[in-house]
Amino acid sequence: MTQNVDPLSTEVNVPLRAVVGNRELALHVVRETLRPGALDAPVRWAHVSELQDPAPYLVGGELILTAGVNLPTEVDRYVRGLRDAGVTALGFGLTPTVYETLPEPLRRACARYGLPLLVVPTRTPFLAVNQAVSVALTEAAQREQRRITAARETLTRAAGGGLGELTSSLAELLKSWVALVGAGDVLASAHDAPAPLPPAVRELMARVRAGSGIRSATTELDGGFVVVQPVYPQATASHLVVLGRAGRFDGADRAILAVGAALLGLVGRAGSDAAELGAAATGLLLGRTSAREVARALVGSEVVRLIAGAAYRRGPGEVAQRPDWLRARLDTPLVSVLPGPSFVAITGTAPSLAVLEDLRSFGWLAAAGSPAPADRLAEAEVDLLLARARTLGRPIVAGSGPLDFDALLAPGAAADFAARTLEPLAELDAAGDRELVPTLRTWLAHHGGWEPTAAELGVHRNSVRHRIAQVERVLAVDLADPETRMRLWFALRWATPDAHRP
Repeated sequence: MTQNVDPLSTEVNVPLRAVVGNRELALHVVRETLRPGALDAPVRWAHVSELQDPAPYLVGGELILTAGVNLPTEVDRYVRGLRDAGVTALGFGLTPTVYETLPEPLRRACARYGLPLLVVPTRTPFLAVNQAVSVALTEAAQREQRRITAARETLTRAAGGGLGELTSSLAELLKSWVALVGAGDVLASAHDAPAPLPPAVRELMARVRAGSGIRSATTELDGGFVVVQPVYPQATASHLVVLGRAGRFDGADRAILAVGAALLGLVGRAGSDAAELGAAATGLLLGRTSAREVARALVGSEVVRLIAGAAYRRGPGEVAQRPDWLRARLDTPLVSVLPGPSFVAITGTAPSLAVLEDLRSFGWLAAAGSPAPADRLAEAEVDLLLARARTLGRPIVAGSGPLDFDALLAPGAAADFAARTLEPLAELDAAGDRELVPTLRTWLAHHGGWEPTAAELGVHRNSVRHRIAQVERVLAVDLADPETRMRLWFALRWATPDAHRP
C-alpha cells in the first residue's frame, strides 16, 4: 500500500497510445521496451532535447524527442536517468547525417529499464510530433471541460434532493463508492461504501485532518484507489468526503470531486445543522436531553470549549458579523452573535491560533477557554481571558502555552479554591453596587494599570483605586505582591459560572 498527500490537480494529459496511434506520425513502437500498461501512461508534453543528461530539467510525464546528436557513450545511465525523472517515453528520430538506424545499445537499455522507445521516421519532423501532442492535449482539455461542466450541472440539481441524492450522483459520475464522514468518524452519508471503513482509510483521514489548505490524500488499497478530501467551505472542516474505485482518479475526476465536496459541505452543513439543532432544542425543552448529550451530537464531544469574541479596532464588517460566517470558520453550529458586537461559540476542539488570527484580521478579537464538560462551561474564565486578550491586542487559547498547568488540578478542586477565595468579594457585590470582582478582573488583566482599567469600566480612576483598596482590606492581602496577584488571577479563571455574581 502506498500513500501520498497532494494538492488537488487538474493537469491535462493524454495516454501514450493516443500519440502512438496517430497514423500521420508513422511512429514505430519498439515492443520489447513496453511493460504492462505502458501505453496507458500519461503524456503531458512533447519536448526536444539533445542534452547528454536532460533529467534534471524534467518534471515527469514528458515524451522526450532526440536525434542522438549528443547521445552519450554510457547509454544505460542516460536511459536510467530519464526513467527516474518520470519520462513517459523516448522518441528517437532517424536522421541520415546522425543515425540512419536505431542504435542497439539504446534499444537494449530501454528494454532493460522499461522505458518505452518510439522510432520517429525520417519523414516525420519533431515539430509534427510536438503539434500532434499539443492538439491531442487541447482536445482532451476540451473533453474534460465539457465533462466537468455536465457533472457540475448534474450535482447542482442533485443537491436540491438532499445529502443522499447528492452522494449517489457523485458516486455515479465517478464510478466509485462515496462516504461523507463527520466529526468522530461518524458516517453522515454513503453510497456503496464499505462499513466500517478500513483502518488504512481511517489513517488517511487522520492525515488530512492534521494538514492545512485544500489538500487531498490518496492511497492504493486492495488493488484499487481511495482518495480523501475535506469538504468546503472550510478546508480544515471536520467533514471529509472519501471515494474509492478500481481505477486511478485523473484531473477531471478530481475537478468533479472538488465540486461534489463543495456541495456536500454546504448541503450537509445546512441540513444536518438544522435537523440536529432542532432535535437538541426539543430535547432540552422537554428535559429529555442533557447538555453533554447535546454537545456530543452537535460538536462531537462532551468536553467542549467556550469561545468569546469582541470587536477589535474598527470591528467586523456586516458579513463577518453573520453567525454563518463565524460558524464556517470555527466549524461549529453553536454560535451566537450579541450586541456590541460580540459573540460566543462552543466548539468540540480548540481553534488554532491561526483561525483566531484570521478572525482578528476581520475585526474580531477572540479568546478560547479551557476544555470543560458541556454542563460546566467556564464563563468566568473566558471573560477573563478575553479581557487579557484586549490588553495584549492578540487572541488567546487557554492551555496552548508551554507554561499551562490547569490540567494538573482537578476541576472540582480548582472551582472550590476559586469559590473560597472570591466569596467575600462576591457577597459585597451582591449586597450593593460595588463591582469588586469585575474591577479586580479588569485591573489584573491590565497589569494594575489605573487608566486603562478605568477606561474599560467607564469609571474614574479614583473609583478604581477605591475598589482595589476595598479588595485588599476584605481579602487581607497586599496586591503589590506578584504571587498574590497570580493566585487571584487563577481564582478568577477557575470560578464557576455565576459564582461571583449577585
